[in-house]
Amino acid sequence: MNKIKLIFLTLVISFSFSLNVNSKQVPASFADLAEELMPSVVNISTTTTITTNSNPFPFQFPPGSPFEDMFKEFGTPQERQSAALGSGFIIDEKGIVVTNNHVIQDADDIIVRVNGDQEFKAKVLGADPLMDIAVLQLETDEKFIPVAFGDSDKARIGDWVLAIGNPFGLGGTVTAGIISARNRSIGLSRYEDFIQTDASINSGNSGGPLFDMEGNVIGINTAILGRNGSIGIGFSIPSNSAQIVIKQLIEFGETKRGWLGVRIQDVTKEIADVEKLDKARGALVASVAENSPSEKAGIQAGDIILEFNGEKINQMKELPAIVARTEVGKKVEVKIWRNKKEIVKNVILGRLETSDDFKISKNPETQKQNNEEIIESLRIAVRPLTKEDIKNRNLPNQTTGLVITKIANNSPVLNSIELNSIIIEAQKKKIRSAEDLRNIIKEVLNSNQKTVLLAIYNNQNQRRYIGVKLD
Repeated sequence: MNKIKLIFLTLVISFSFSLNVNSKQVPASFADLAEELMPSVVNISTTTTITTNSNPFPFQFPPGSPFEDMFKEFGTPQERQSAALGSGFIIDEKGIVVTNNHVIQDADDIIVRVNGDQEFKAKVLGADPLMDIAVLQLETDEKFIPVAFGDSDKARIGDWVLAIGNPFGLGGTVTAGIISARNRSIGLSRYEDFIQTDASINSGNSGGPLFDMEGNVIGINTAILGRNGSIGIGFSIPSNSAQIVIKQLIEFGETKRGWLGVRIQDVTKEIADVEKLDKARGALVASVAENSPSEKAGIQAGDIILEFNGEKINQMKELPAIVARTEVGKKVEVKIWRNKKEIVKNVILGRLETSDDFKISKNPETQKQNNEEIIESLRIAVRPLTKEDIKNRNLPNQTTGLVITKIANNSPVLNSIELNSIIIEAQKKKIRSAEDLRNIIKEVLNSNQKTVLLAIYNNQNQRRYIGVKLD
């Protein structure tokens, strides 16, 4: 009996030792790590000039009134300054700073505060709206303390992380948490593979770093869920994806992404069954762009892309990111499923930024203003979203909504929504016409709620929720 007890005790001790060896201890304190990293994290403030036309009349003309067009030129242009706050981090001793594109976009002046008291002007070396990354250069000869990037692919769910940033303009704020999930896609940008964390992230943290316990940057804090502040669901751009873009922005001032030239969709179980594929995997080619690398290589609509450049495609959403980070001009093998068998095509990649897929109208004023209507309660003018808009802005094909063409200077959306944004939902209901929007707003007003929740695509084609307080 004693022998059995001894064996059991030995097994318990061995198992406990094994657990202690393979698990990381909970940090007793983050103080030493935070103290080391704080000098490399910066606060960013920007100012932007916004021009609006004031209404010279103490009333609005009825929609469709001939007087509306007759007197619209009488408005007086007025300029006002808009301020924004964000975070960033230094990656080179010469003062190169990484942040989010949305932090500095359209800014007239960018001021970067280092160590809480040193202020420097900064210029933009390059920006990428598709991944929401910008690189700045501090205008000074001083030397700074940089941080290093870590390997985000090694980050695991449950690992401790540290976020440092400038929430609500408070500056120098440290929060800790764990990695809650990987490979998140939330519809904010074209290329999404977010790290989700429960470290507290709020407005003003955008562009700040997410550190591992070695003090390396494994993510760039970009978005949160929750309109009133952090609810423990924040999202960061993985460092491995970000570094490719950052390097290109520093070297070229722009991105150079690979381009395949196909429109793709998910492979469902039903499609896999019809195609005699072992399971639902890969990316189904819905169409092939004319004169694209895919067309030249012989890829056809109906093909299923199973592997690209040696990387297996398990889900459709994986392919765009893999193609984008592949070198322009590189010859790659693409394994496809066609006629119930696997074949290989060799493709020489083009450049996304010079393709027709990428080109977006540079002058929003040239867009058609047909069927323009007034939404009286929001004091905005809108027009229906067209197929041309969807193609030019690279939106999902099933997108419906209203393009904002005018915003009155007394509109409740003036400070939160830009011209040419697209209203796609109100109170989480799809918008297909101006009448839909009017009816939902009427319901809100009748219920005495006074606030309507809009879902929009902004000018960077990022999906956002905006709460609008009605008069």
